[in-house]
Amino acid sequence: MPSNIPENLAKAAQRGEPSYVWRAGQDRRFKMLEHWAGSRMQGRVFEDGCGVGAYVKRFVEAGSHLTGMDIELPRCLEARRFSEMIFCGAGEALPLLSDSMDLVFNNEVIEHVQNDRQAIAEMVRTTKPGGRVIFFCPNRWYPFETHGIYWNGKYHLGNKLFVNYLPRPWRDKLCPHVNVYTRRDLEKLFAGLPVKFIHRAVVFGAYDNIIERHPNFGKLLRAVLQGLEGSPLQVFGLSHFWVVEKTTTQ
Repeated sequence: MPSNIPENLAKAAQRGEPSYVWRAGQDRRFKMLEHWAGSRMQGRVFEDGCGVGAYVKRFVEAGSHLTGMDIELPRCLEARRFSEMIFCGAGEALPLLSDSMDLVFNNEVIEHVQNDRQAIAEMVRTTKPGGRVIFFCPNRWYPFETHGIYWNGKYHLGNKLFVNYLPRPWRDKLCPHVNVYTRRDLEKLFAGLPVKFIHRAVVFGAYDNIIERHPNFGKLLRAVLQGLEGSPLQVFGLSHFWVVEKTTTQ
């Protein structure tokens, strides 16, 4: 990453921005999580990349025995408003016992880690047999790169059209700060791990920002795009949503 990038932009690019407010998009994802987690929600739950605690608060309210982690200490301190069981660390080396968690949740985090294969392996290691890893992460075939790009030594915020459709070397040069995934990419990350895939889908966003500015258009856009989920056109959705169950102890 260029050294002349302002620190606040560099951190936003490298780490991503957490959920600061709870809106329709976050609520929808949490309901999807509850559905596929089932009774595991009331067990031992680990949120890998908890940000400032938006989901932590909901886990606690749902009766989860929640442990959370984020790589940014200031975010951890904010998340501790909702639970004392928050620590600072990196996803590639979780200070958790093997086979100890009923549910591991990772929401748009693996694309920011240094080694996504190791981060996935750690989530699986810490999950009990019969427990589940549930995560969202960016879909390469979504028409926009939502994390911005680097160009001529500057970070350019905002959605960038068709960047992720470029050949990998070109795309990664524009976006060295964030990864993006196809279904095959994700399958490779789980190769050789003791898991089975319970549910794999691609979902569209809730478009809350658009709805705030243009309510009628935004609600129509949300309805149309979310209506494409489950159809062949879901391949162009915003995020992968995977539910992965651990099969044997490690």
